[in-house]
Amino acid sequence: MKAFIPENLALIDVVQRFDTDEKARAYLEAIRWPSGIICPHCKQSGDGKMWRLAANPKKNIRPGLYRCGACLKQFTVTVGTIFEDSHIPLRKWLIAWYLLCSSKKGISSLQIQRTLGLGSYRTALFMMHRIRHALSHSLFDEKLDGVVEIDETYIGGKAPGKGRGFLGNKIPVVSLVQRDGKARSTVMACVTGSNLKRTLEENVERSATIMSDQLPAYRPAAAGFKKHKHVNHHEKEYVRGDAHTNTVEGYFSLLKRGVVGTFHSVSKQHLPLYLAEFDHRYNCRKMTDGERTVAGLKMIEGKRLVYDAKNR
Repeated sequence: MKAFIPENLALIDVVQRFDTDEKARAYLEAIRWPSGIICPHCKQSGDGKMWRLAANPKKNIRPGLYRCGACLKQFTVTVGTIFEDSHIPLRKWLIAWYLLCSSKKGISSLQIQRTLGLGSYRTALFMMHRIRHALSHSLFDEKLDGVVEIDETYIGGKAPGKGRGFLGNKIPVVSLVQRDGKARSTVMACVTGSNLKRTLEENVERSATIMSDQLPAYRPAAAGFKKHKHVNHHEKEYVRGDAHTNTVEGYFSLLKRGVVGTFHSVSKQHLPLYLAEFDHRYNCRKMTDGERTVAGLKMIEGKRLVYDAKNR
């Protein structure tokens, strides 16, 4: 299967081009199977044989159903993705993807519920969490290199009766940003030298130069890398030559404006999903909104997210 995939789409294009589920399904098929249909069950191309079954509600044959010539199992383009078992129309899924990928500071689930006419807030929230799950990475193909800035921030509101420095109700987040490159963010139980060192070793090449602030934990964490430069914010030092953390702090400014202004509150359980969302937008910042959306849709392979009712 080879099909033209328009990537430079605006919201009006998404609404007009994919006004039916059939059009939306064909678009997803072209993105997921650009070189031909692959069975999600056996990962084969059906020995050159794939049968498309005609939709027949009386026989419980749903639209877009295929039968694999290798394993003889049936499937649709949604099997093995976040769309599987969803009763939300595919055209609404595409609009939700576009809105999430194009909104610089994120878009709330309540807004998605109103915009798409979904039945409940929980449906919209679970839908958005599925998209964020698809955008998340468990492993990265390449480590960051060159000049890599690292910094920590704390997500959470102010505790009544406590000063600004109280962190007992906040969640530590550590981000790595390669200059002119990508960002990777993670929730950290505690910001210690050993935890920071593990994060750096897992995500950054030894040949990289590490940039940080004056936090003492960064010194042992950056040991073993090519160079480690830091600035002392306590002494009002923010730039010294090429030493600064302005890039990662710019990333944090968008993240915090999203949390405070768009989401208002983010739980520790789901914070990694929100970080995946902001990482994706940052890493695809040089793309158009349509290209960023397509880049996200190409990551749906093998992604499922199932919650128990108590966790929704």
